[in-house]
Amino acid sequence: MGDPLSGLMAALDLTDTGARTSEDIFTGPSQWMPGGRVYGGQVLAQSLVAANRTVASDRFVHSMHGYFLRPGDVNLPITFSVDRIHDGRSFSTRRTQAYQDGLPILSMIASFQDVDAGLEHQAEMPADLPDPESLPSTAEVLAHIDHPVAQFWATERAFDIRHVGSPIYLAVEGERVPHQAVWMRAVGTLPDDPALHRAAIAYASDHTILEPVLRGHGVPWTAPGLKVASLDHAMWWHRDGRADEWLLYVQESPNSIGGRGLSFGRVYDRGGRLLASVAQEGMVRVPA
Repeated sequence: MGDPLSGLMAALDLTDTGARTSEDIFTGPSQWMPGGRVYGGQVLAQSLVAANRTVASDRFVHSMHGYFLRPGDVNLPITFSVDRIHDGRSFSTRRTQAYQDGLPILSMIASFQDVDAGLEHQAEMPADLPDPESLPSTAEVLAHIDHPVAQFWATERAFDIRHVGSPIYLAVEGERVPHQAVWMRAVGTLPDDPALHRAAIAYASDHTILEPVLRGHGVPWTAPGLKVASLDHAMWWHRDGRADEWLLYVQESPNSIGGRGLSFGRVYDRGGRLLASVAQEGMVRVPA
């Protein structure tokens, strides 16, 4: 598989395939994943990169709303078509459609803004949580499991993810509550590009956002017959931060019904600044 961070950077390095026709069309590779389905965070981040290529350099993404329409195939590249919906005095709006074999797999709208002054407040970061260095990495938790999916999660993901409390890979230990927190950071150093770091945080935000739904019902990832898939994903960026430094991702699920679970998340840097807010609804089906 090679270096996971190099794989992430290669996935986000889109090719401008519309240059000859003056169309905003880009192409990117699919990262290999167990099960053969494209990781949702990958196509989200790539869609943001594509949209960002069409926006003035002094504008930054502040919000994104995307719908996953079909599962992607890791054996195929992805084409991203960007529509320049609006460019105003302070905001730009873009729609990105991601395609494989001519069929849409993701539809996303993102908004970009100039740097501007205004009122400022934030929800405070939870206090008295253990430092990430005191928690086991995913590699340490899963190193003894001789299974391809476990080994992939342990060594081939571009982000080191450390659960505050026990993870739910194999079992749900302790109280069954629909909330959790994880520390996460890229496994190496990323370039000093704020737009890239925002895309990388979007990439990582999809890894664990639905886990509070599972944790609240005592369902581990290894539960027989479990099916989980992202349906939609919304994200708001509040402040610049680095994806290659430790970030605290606080998550909670307010509701689950009809085979769907809803989760909210907040991403803080280690200094307590709120960098981003996340919302996702996903399909969560457990055999009766």
